[in-house]
Amino acid sequence: MRRPTILLLLTLMLSTGVVAHGPDKEEVVTPVMRESMPANVGHDVTMATVHYLPGQASVPHEHAGAIFAYVLDGEVVSQLQGQPSKTYKKGESWYEPPLSHHIVSKNASAKNPATLLVFAVGDAKQPIKQPIGTAKGARP
Repeated sequence: MRRPTILLLLTLMLSTGVVAHGPDKEEVVTPVMRESMPANVGHDVTMATVHYLPGQASVPHEHAGAIFAYVLDGEVVSQLQGQPSKTYKKGESWYEPPLSHHIVSKNASAKNPATLLVFAVGDAKQPIKQPIGTAKGARP
């Protein structure tokens, strides 16, 4: 089996845990792996799971680097500024360019949880997610 396939299988197995937290807290983002990219000193690839409780949503935010998101379970509504919102179902994915304003990111269900697997590629010194306008190199 190829190494990327093994890593994906391990990630899927590790991302099936249950997360308990109150409805007034933010979604839980759990980094799964971080690997420096030799060709891009100072850049990392981070894999993280994002768990949404039923009806839970993220605050509008941006990512300093590129984001690749994949729905592991449930359905998630996502919208980047200037684009229509879209509901992504289990097995579907999307891309967010660096510094995009992610104005909607929420669980589409009021009854069932949802989980994303996120691959973030960017500056190792920047957090995966931050309020709009605070990322290094953010647009005015």
